[in-house]
Amino acid sequence: MKKIMLKPLALATGIALAVVACGKHGEQNKTTTAPAKPATTAMKPAAANTSSPPVFNVANLDTQVSPCNDFFAFVNEKWLKANPIPADQTSWGSFMVLREKSLNDQHTIVEQAAKDADTAKPGSIEQKIGWLYSAALDMDARNKAGFAPIKPDLASIDAIHSRRQLQPWLDTNFAKGDGKVFSFGAGADFKNAKQQIAYGFQSGLGLPTPAYYTKPQYKKIRDAYVKYLAKLFELTGDKPAVAKKQADLAMKFETALARHSIPRVQLRNPENQYHFVSVAEANRITPHFNWNTFFKSQGVTIDKGFSLSQPKFFKEFDRLLAHAPLSEWKAYLKAHTISGAASALSEPFVTARFDFYGKTLSGQPQQRPQWKRALGAVNGAMGQALGQLYVAKYFPPEAKQRADKLVHNVLAALKNRIEHLDWMSEATKKKALEKWSKFLPKIGYPDKWRSWEGLVITRGNYYRNLEAAQKFNYDYNIAKIGKPTDRYEWGMTPQTVNAYYSPTTNTINFPAAILQPPFFYAHGDDAINYGGIGAVIGHEASHGFDDQGSQYDGNGNLDNWWTKADRKRFDARAEKLVKQFDGYTPLADHPKLHVNGKLTLGENIADLGGLNIAYDALQMALKNNPKEASEKIDGYTEDQRYFMNWARVWRGEVREKRQLVLLNADPHSPYKFRAIGAPSNMPAFAKAFGCKAGDKMVRPADKRVMIW
Repeated sequence: MKKIMLKPLALATGIALAVVACGKHGEQNKTTTAPAKPATTAMKPAAANTSSPPVFNVANLDTQVSPCNDFFAFVNEKWLKANPIPADQTSWGSFMVLREKSLNDQHTIVEQAAKDADTAKPGSIEQKIGWLYSAALDMDARNKAGFAPIKPDLASIDAIHSRRQLQPWLDTNFAKGDGKVFSFGAGADFKNAKQQIAYGFQSGLGLPTPAYYTKPQYKKIRDAYVKYLAKLFELTGDKPAVAKKQADLAMKFETALARHSIPRVQLRNPENQYHFVSVAEANRITPHFNWNTFFKSQGVTIDKGFSLSQPKFFKEFDRLLAHAPLSEWKAYLKAHTISGAASALSEPFVTARFDFYGKTLSGQPQQRPQWKRALGAVNGAMGQALGQLYVAKYFPPEAKQRADKLVHNVLAALKNRIEHLDWMSEATKKKALEKWSKFLPKIGYPDKWRSWEGLVITRGNYYRNLEAAQKFNYDYNIAKIGKPTDRYEWGMTPQTVNAYYSPTTNTINFPAAILQPPFFYAHGDDAINYGGIGAVIGHEASHGFDDQGSQYDGNGNLDNWWTKADRKRFDARAEKLVKQFDGYTPLADHPKLHVNGKLTLGENIADLGGLNIAYDALQMALKNNPKEASEKIDGYTEDQRYFMNWARVWRGEVREKRQLVLLNADPHSPYKFRAIGAPSNMPAFAKAFGCKAGDKMVRPADKRVMIW
């Protein structure tokens, strides 16, 4: 099964590490526009000598380390040594601890839903979630079924006897929400963001990036991947020799797709995410694949056209339709059918999938407990429905109100910074401020919950329930094609510990689950809150002006609103940030492997902008609360606590194998360099800790970066 892409790849940008997923199964409010001036309410400092845990535990600081030379170690190393990565995780730290809390909160909800499902209101989301979760936990039933749930799919592939039958098979599977080779879904038109259009997007690979198929350093991973595919074929009844041949054929087909897929760095360019064509033009690009027939089979009407986003990829897809041996096609389709379903089948399939994607690719010693995997499936199938129950139980309205004040203060600080930029002309500033004025902040959860009427979930039939949810969600997505864009729709669930910016809606989005410690404290001092959630807010707002977001106007359209001279100055400053992060090497055993400054540029710009903006907002808040500004807490000033909480947010470490994947595929830099990269460019950090020229956390003036 496959999750359909709801937005073009790399379009929405979040603060946390991306999920670099190669699998298909999901195991895994109307607000005002930006204000003219900040709200003046300051956060109240935590009371001293209470029984509650401290807002910031200074006992975790390693005072033997100079914050001016290794700020990450000063704030985080003691905690990390005392809290090694759990066996069922590939990384561990602040984000993951909070995600575990969210999972445990969700666990309480789904366990109760499962307990009450049989007596719950028929057709209610509680009943659907309860039955889906219970079925996911029932490994006895899943083991008894084996791979029977996918036998009809495999038989349909066996029944393909000519290339002319390939398109009908693909059309049928896409209509079930189980598309192969490429992705298809709705998204805002880059040139008319108020309207939803169809997108065809490159996809179809089982390894993290196209480079894994061609570069010599990934040969061991390729060999392990072929062994994994062969194991899957054996589990469905093939003899070892036949299974190996099938796996080789599938790999050959995938490699052809990979060679014509745009690499991730180039894919960050919006021009490589959008290529609008009429249906007739698309048919000329793929003369062996009829888009009229495809759209009809999906029940979609295309008006002026759609985005065939990567023509080079689709030309190769068409060449394979016309010339690739049918044996390759069938091996590839079977491999992806089995692999995509493996996590929802019996234990041998689950284990085989984990052995490759978990152990081999990511270095994860143990699988997550069954309840977490079952919860992941519920989130993949009915995440927004679960979010509705999560918000009702764990996110009080007053939390949303307090977060709203922080959002408005930080956005006001961004406006002030734009107005006082010394490198931008007045003409471009005017356009930037127009975009700022059209920001739409969304906090916690949707104003209007999505309806789940029409999704039929039955008791005890796990795989069929997943199929039903898959088709239901696909139909929900493609029904948007040709309709107005809904700026108030959410692309993340409320229970997600993350945040994101969407350039085509110009919205900044903060799910309920991230509005908790260590990001946000209801009774924390200003420094802690601005160094946590304040910097996250600034980060997401800065995405509107990073190397990608800056190419979109306030209405969400891909439109150049810059003067040539200003764009040149922006690019020069961004290039300095590229060079800074290119100089970071996260793995001691791989000293030549460095962060990809171009791949991570958008996130690094957002970190730098967000930290500067939130610092300004903190100073405005402290002016309104001079007593707090002058007093130390636990021996540290508000400025020091601000930067310390920023570093604590990025407290974390990653297993080596997983880090190798992330360096190639993730647009976010490793934790340590997010903690130190932005502060090292800020004179305010050096002043706060008394750092001097020559200290590692003080970048020389000619290398210091300031963009927003």
